[in-house]
Formats: sequence, C-alpha cells, structure tokens
Amino acid sequence: MANSTGLPMNLATPDISSTQDSSLTQCPQTPCNNKQEKQTFESSSDCQKSFKPPPPPPPPPSVTSFPSSSQTFPISSNTPSCIPPPPPPPPPPCPPPRLKGKNNSTKGPPIPPPPPYVTYFPSSQTPPKSSKAPSSIPPPPCPPPLSKGNSNSAKGPPPPPSRLPQSTSLGKHAAPLPKLKPFHWDKVKAAPDQPMVWDMLPHSFRLDEEMIESLFGDNLKNSMKSDEAKKKTPPSKHVFEPKRLQNISIVSKALNVTAEEVCKALIQGKGLGLQQLEALVKMAPTKEEEAKLSSYEGNINELESVEKFFKEILEIPFAFLRVEAMLYRETFEDEVVQFRKSFSMLEEACKELRSSRLFLKLLEAVLKTGNRMNVGTSRGGARAFKLDTLLKLAHVKGTDGKTTLLHFVVQEILLSEGIRVSDSIMGVEQSKEDYRRMGLDRVSGLSTELSNVKETATIDLNVLASSVSTLSDGLAKLQHLVQKDLCMDEQNGNFVNSMRSFINYAEKILKDLQGEEDRVLTHVKEITEYFHGDVSKHEDNPLRIFVIVREFLGILDHVCKELRSS
Repeated sequence: MANSTGLPMNLATPDISSTQDSSLTQCPQTPCNNKQEKQTFESSSDCQKSFKPPPPPPPPPSVTSFPSSSQTFPISSNTPSCIPPPPPPPPPPCPPPRLKGKNNSTKGPPIPPPPPYVTYFPSSQTPPKSSKAPSSIPPPPCPPPLSKGNSNSAKGPPPPPSRLPQSTSLGKHAAPLPKLKPFHWDKVKAAPDQPMVWDMLPHSFRLDEEMIESLFGDNLKNSMKSDEAKKKTPPSKHVFEPKRLQNISIVSKALNVTAEEVCKALIQGKGLGLQQLEALVKMAPTKEEEAKLSSYEGNINELESVEKFFKEILEIPFAFLRVEAMLYRETFEDEVVQFRKSFSMLEEACKELRSSRLFLKLLEAVLKTGNRMNVGTSRGGARAFKLDTLLKLAHVKGTDGKTTLLHFVVQEILLSEGIRVSDSIMGVEQSKEDYRRMGLDRVSGLSTELSNVKETATIDLNVLASSVSTLSDGLAKLQHLVQKDLCMDEQNGNFVNSMRSFINYAEKILKDLQGEEDRVLTHVKEITEYFHGDVSKHEDNPLRIFVIVREFLGILDHVCKELRSS
C-alpha cells in the first residue's frame, strides 16, 4: 500500500529514533569550523522538532533512512529546510550535535566525535569511499560503518580504556610483587676502590618467593580482607557479651562433657568430677543472663555452642545451685582434713614453746645479760621481757665490731649445755673444747625441736576461722536447697535423697570441727599470756608470738654456723 508520496507505507514514515541515529552517523570524523557546527546544530534541532506522531504522518525528513534490508532509497527533496546546505568538496560536514536523555535536549557544546564501534580509521586517513561497502551501510561517503543491533541507540561509544600503571617490581607473569614485612637494617655503600666481601658473593642463592610470601607477607591486606569478611558476615544473636562469651568458651574446654550428661548428673546428684564441677561454677551465668536464656524463643541454632549448652542445662530447676551443692560435697572432706591439720599444728606449737627447756634457758640467759647491761638505769631489774627483744640481740655489737650480744649469750650457754650432755655419757671425760662442741650441737638443734612453731607462724588465724565459718555457711545453704527448694517436687527425689545423707554426716563433722577450733583458740590465748602476761589489748595477729620465735630461730642458726666455722 502506498501513500501520496508514491513510496510504500512502511518506508514513507521512518522511525524517529532510527532517523536520529542515521543523522548522527553521517558526519565524518574530521573537524569543521564553529559556524558550520552552529548551523548544523540549529538545523538538526529544527528538523527534530518538526516530527509529530501520526496521524497524519509528517513529511519525511531530509535525511536518509536506512531500512533493515540492503535496499537504499534516495533522499527526499521536499524538505530542504531540514538539512544544512551541502558543504563544499574540501571541508566535510560537521559532527552531529550532542543529545542527552529522552527529551533530546541539546544543552552544552558538542563533544568531539567518539571512536567508531567497529571500524576505526586513524587520524591520518579518511573513510574509504568504496562501492564495496556492506549491504547494511548506506552509500553516502561521510558516515562510518555502524555495527548491527545498535541502530536504535542514541548514545555514543564508551571512551577507550586507559592504560594500567606498571609496577617497578614484577614477579611471575609480570605481576607486581606482594609487599612483605619490613626488615630494618643499615645499608653499606659500595666502595669501588676497595675489594669487599660483597664482591665475592657466588650469586648461587635462589630465593623461594612462595615461602617468604607465606611466612613474611604483610598482614595489612589480610586484615582488610578479614575486616571485610566480618562486615559481610551477618551478626549472630548472642545472649552473652562477646568478651564474657570468649572467657566462658576457654573455661568450657576443661569440661569434656555434653549438656545431656551434665543434666543427668544434676538430676541424680552424682556423676561429675571435681574439675568439671569447678569449671561449671566458674562458668555459671548471672541472674540476668539466666533470664535472657530462659526467655529466648528464637532459633536455637543462631546461638553460640556455649549458649546452647547453658540453655539446655537451665531447663533443670536450680541447676547451678545443684552444681554448687555437689562441689561443696566433693571438697568437704579435703577442707575438713586441712582444718584439723592446722588445729593440730597449733596445739603442738603451744606445747613446744611451753615445754622447751633449752628455749627457757635462752630466755634466762638473755634476761640476766640484759639486766647486767642496764644496771643503774630505769631499764634494769627487769623480771620479764617481751619476746620481741630476742630480735634485738643481733643488733648490739661489742667493741671489736664483730661480736654481737647474741654471740655472747650463745657462747655462755654452750659450755653448760656441753657439760650436761657429757654427764649423760657415763665414764667418759671430755675437754673444755669438747664441751663447747657438744653444746653447740645442742643449741643449733633448737630449730628442729620447735618445728611446729615455725610452721604455725605461716598460718593466718583469722583466715582459718573465716574458712571454718564459710564451710558452715555452705552447709546451711545446702540444707535450704534440699529441705525447701527441691523437697516439693518428686522429680528431684534422687538428688534430694543423695544430699540428705551427706547433710547428716556433715552436721556431725562440723560440730566436732567447731569444738576443735574453740579449743585451739584457747591454747593460743594461754600461750600468749604465758610469755607476755595478761594481754588486755587485742593484737592484730593472735599468732604473732610464733612469728617472733620463728625469726629468732633463723638468726640463732646463723650465729651457730659462724661459731662452728671459727
């Protein structure tokens, strides 16, 4: 079917977008003057504004329309106002105007012609005028060839790719060498006039690049990658704080037991060892954490393994109170044995100080020596002295600058103690030096005689009494758990029964232990009054008298060694 122009209907009204593309590609890549650019720009804009959608179809513009087939059609001469006048032969037509967006706005100056899509002509050449052009390319000489499938695109081609900067240090396949950790050293300048060891290097060493990169690679990129991975990883839902979760995870390694096994042990009241119970007590969640875990209703797989572990354990009523009760029962015997050992040591130390004949003789020698030195003063005529005085004997030196008051007292005791030992040996006569030697052996053995006194000096009686009180409080807490918290539920029968028998045993042991404690404290008070008289003022350390004797025995041993070597 044909219209009034005599052309077929499908060819008389070309598509606007196709027309625009054809007009954009008809200008060669040679520049033109500014005047011709302006004329071309205005004529093209007027031509584009003259098109209106049918009906009725607008007259065909004065541009060549290229159908999809290889057939070509002449340019219509009915619209001479829509095209610029033909350029003279020397200067070619100007480049097409710049189009933006869908509204074909033409703001801004025209840009330089972009490189063609398919065929690129160097700047020193012009497009060849050949009749052997492809059938899809129109015969006019100015437009460069178009690639198929881009006839509806009004955008220019992308700019040519830019060159990548090359690195000065290249590895395999001309790739930049990865950065390693810095190695700080002092470089030596070459000395061309003097032979150096560096000139003798055989240059036979081959560096293992893969090994050095794996060992000493710069961690900056790795840390950046790990940071990016952390950012990309979706945050998991935690009930515990991250630091708290990390600490609990470390302690949990000592458990070596599943949550199911722990739950079974808590129900039965047995089945967990000492180390496992201690680890569970250290890991015990706070009340706030318990509330969060108990009220958590989300996907349990989103929790950490430790949080899942605790959530399962908390299904048991009073779970961690049961753990504390089982730990108390597990450590009860050891603590009782330790308390009784300390109480026994204190009793023996009191007996040693009261019954030591040699220690009493030392006190007598010190008292007589001190009164002799203090004759005529208010300090003379003393009937007793505090045991702190024993520590001052080594600080009083004689006229020779070597012999101390303690040396003098010990030498006076040696002869009498030697004679006493000699009298026990029937029918043997000894010289004076033999008496002194035997006496020195006897005095130097005082530390062994008062061994419990030295051990007792390491005990803190206040801490000992507090520990006994803590043990008693633990039993009271266990009784409350068994008799009130768990007694109403039949499901807790196994745990309650196992604990009740232990409670009866522990009550009797604690009663005896408290009796021993009271008896020992009485002995300590008596021995303090035995040496220092009526102590009206409470001392900070009730066992200070044992500390003083221990320090004095150390000084006495040192003096005995000096006398033996001389």
